[in-house]
Amino acid sequence: MVLAPYRGYGSRSEVFLIGRVFRQSQADPAREHGLRSELRDVGRRLSRHSVAGATVTAHFYGTTVKVVTDPDGYFRVHLRPEAAPSPDLTWHAMDLVLEGPTPVEAQGQIYIPPSAARFVVISDIDDTIMLTGVANKLGMLWRLFVADAQSRVAFPGVAALYRALHAGHSGNESNPMLYVSRAPWGIYEVLEEFFRLHGIPVGPVLFLREWGVSWKSPLPRKAVDHKQELIRNMLELYKDLPFVLIGDSGQHDPEVYRQLVNEHPGRVRAVYIRNVSRDRHRIAQIEELAAAVVTAGSSLVLAADSVAMAEHAEGVGLVAPGTVGAVADERVAQDELAARTETREVKRGTPEQTAAAVEGGHLQDMLASGPEDAPPSVVVEPKEPRAADPQGLGDEKPELQDIGARHERQ
Repeated sequence: MVLAPYRGYGSRSEVFLIGRVFRQSQADPAREHGLRSELRDVGRRLSRHSVAGATVTAHFYGTTVKVVTDPDGYFRVHLRPEAAPSPDLTWHAMDLVLEGPTPVEAQGQIYIPPSAARFVVISDIDDTIMLTGVANKLGMLWRLFVADAQSRVAFPGVAALYRALHAGHSGNESNPMLYVSRAPWGIYEVLEEFFRLHGIPVGPVLFLREWGVSWKSPLPRKAVDHKQELIRNMLELYKDLPFVLIGDSGQHDPEVYRQLVNEHPGRVRAVYIRNVSRDRHRIAQIEELAAAVVTAGSSLVLAADSVAMAEHAEGVGLVAPGTVGAVADERVAQDELAARTETREVKRGTPEQTAAAVEGGHLQDMLASGPEDAPPSVVVEPKEPRAADPQGLGDEKPELQDIGARHERQ
């Protein structure tokens, strides 16, 4: 019997954690190696036997709650700590016990932003941090289920960039890093190891759905609406902090982020989109996102590489001076043959004028030009964006409101 908590998150007034109870056959390291071992590991992950109706007790800062696993074996903890969580910690332990004749104990980790945090980063994983090729379904399934942490490929420079965003302009902000993925919960441990190997700051990994994957039905259901709701919940939970949204151009990130920017004007400081597609339909969606972002007075960076994101982030004070050099060095170390592409700009005096330039085709013309295998980076923003605190984008933190009912549906 396995009691598996996933990293949780919250505030000093309420916290959330998801976990799962299941049975799974054990691997035999002495017998298994190579591709056969990897395929057997895939089989074990897919054939985990959910334990429904199990009772899990959670203890956190003086509060104890009992929850019951659902038909898929998942449990969701939402509680309000009786004692105030330590302000000196960012990660806080939650003790868990699976009740039964032979109790099983585990400890979950809850991230609570410190007072020094100045913005929240929400980043996609697939084709944003790690190459998965979601447009190629068979390749995606192989990378999701078969590839281990060592064989998964991180985009060059992404680890240095994310470390800088987590540290912030002052270097000690510990800004929240929340990750979303189209993958199933079954590869959670693989992603944990991938982050560790590449030195990417850890944070709660929020999967877009429980796939219900089987050999007969291996492809995921659509999760666009779920992703929007998840990010809306984060915007409400951390309602005092601005957000930085990071995704890719290949799937639904531009559509999702455009909707969120329209719904929450002024909350999104910047949107960084890794440019992985030149499909005409995708360019049209990026144009709509760009118009929405600049109308709100924010910035869109359509980036061919991690350095382009770092250049903008350093320029607007999201990260410390020297970040661009660190990201560039890491990028070269990972891919010595990688060539930088030109960074172009769509900038006008006001948000309205910049949006009009986008709608007039200026962004589309830039994206359509240049070599096919080297798309340009493009920064789209008004010349006079909304003023921001260069040290961290704000000082005060009002009390966070209760959004427990929504989070419990995640």
